[in-house]
Amino acid sequence: MIKNKSFLDFGFAPFEQPISIHVYRKWIDNQHQGEMEYLKNHLPLKESPQQYETQAKSAIVLLKQYLPHPYPTDNLPLTQQTNVARYARGEDYHLRFQKEMSELAESMKTVFPKEYFSAHTDSHPIMERDLAYKAGLGWFGKNSMMIHPKHGSFFFIGEIVTSLQLESQNPTIPDRCGTCTRCIDACPTDAIIPGERVLNASQCISYLTIEKKGVPEESQRRKIGEWFFGCDICQTVCPWNEKPFQFKKNPEPQQSADLSKHLIEILLSSNKEIQRKYAITPLARARGNGLKRNALIVIANLKLRDCIDAINSMHTENEDLLKLRDWVLVELKS
Repeated sequence: MIKNKSFLDFGFAPFEQPISIHVYRKWIDNQHQGEMEYLKNHLPLKESPQQYETQAKSAIVLLKQYLPHPYPTDNLPLTQQTNVARYARGEDYHLRFQKEMSELAESMKTVFPKEYFSAHTDSHPIMERDLAYKAGLGWFGKNSMMIHPKHGSFFFIGEIVTSLQLESQNPTIPDRCGTCTRCIDACPTDAIIPGERVLNASQCISYLTIEKKGVPEESQRRKIGEWFFGCDICQTVCPWNEKPFQFKKNPEPQQSADLSKHLIEILLSSNKEIQRKYAITPLARARGNGLKRNALIVIANLKLRDCIDAINSMHTENEDLLKLRDWVLVELKS
């Protein structure tokens, strides 16, 4: 039943207090969540997930590979021809993955009509990596990602919580990172905290280009490089992704010949036009001003002087963007 849904792997885990909740508490205490206050607000629910799902006793944990992307958006070249994190090079997985799991949950109800089933993605306050670890689907990598011994880390995690009492069929997988520090060494912003297997999210390129509302500090802007939305560096350098995806040890981003064209389109579009066009993709999360900010930073870092006319023509009343625009113009003249 589960394999027919083309999931990468699955396992069972008890739905109880996460074994890594102490790590999460410390992470919040250190304010590594940045402006993402909802993660702090979720702490009580993550400590006692039964408050959130009162009928749940177990979780069926599901993995869905996203390289190649299962829901491609070939009609939106921006998502393919700019440096966008691989999970975002297609439709928003929250919508499609959630639907697939919900359909599976409904089919389970026909087999167990008296039991409860409810599907969740990471938009819910559930520590899914903790569940995946307990289900024997991987270990916590030094970059904080869940790493599967056969499939690396390019996958989504979802779960169907149920009133069924399910026992895990897989032993937990011990740490296999060993002495490797490639992900830590490769991170341009030093966001990965050595020895703790967590990120200081407020320093992470993914956070700076997606979740952050304003404009990053100048030193952070330069470290973003040519990443327009998100970042994959700590995954692409990981040896556990080298074999299944044939990455080089030090992969270079592939710059499209049409890069300036796509960034100019963002700068000259209204926020409503941007939101409408990318509504089905993860890029919508950054909203119009966020994507314009990202475009300006990439233009400055890559010295794309053919974008100067568009920068001067872009219309915005956002004070942060106006200041950033002035900075970019100075950078392009240097």
